[in-house]
Amino acid sequence: MDGEQVSGRRFGRRRRANAAGGRQHQHQVKVTPEEEALLLQRALAQGVTVPRLLVESALAAERGETVTERRNAAAELFGVHRLLGTIANNVNQMAKATNATGEVQRELSGAMAAVRRVADRIDAVLDELVR
Repeated sequence: MDGEQVSGRRFGRRRRANAAGGRQHQHQVKVTPEEEALLLQRALAQGVTVPRLLVESALAAERGETVTERRNAAAELFGVHRLLGTIANNVNQMAKATNATGEVQRELSGAMAAVRRVADRIDAVLDELVR
């Protein structure tokens, strides 16, 4: 995923990318007001249009997840990766100070708690991916 931005156009895209040669086929689906409300709610939750939701959901039946769900999981993992890098830098600075002074830094327990929170977020994303 070289060059893809978490908050940029690629991860935030509501419409599907253009297809070579265009899309020649079209389907009309009639729904009740209740079904429309549910479709709109699910599309909004995934950040996609209703047509995209319908196509992805139908084509994802074999895989069990939509492209948007995988993209959202990837975006979450990128964010967690950046957070983990920040925490690792802080722990490295504390280790350096501890080695220089011989005294454990008081911020170490907070940093280790942050590591636990990040690990919990990673577990949650992985649970979503394997459900």
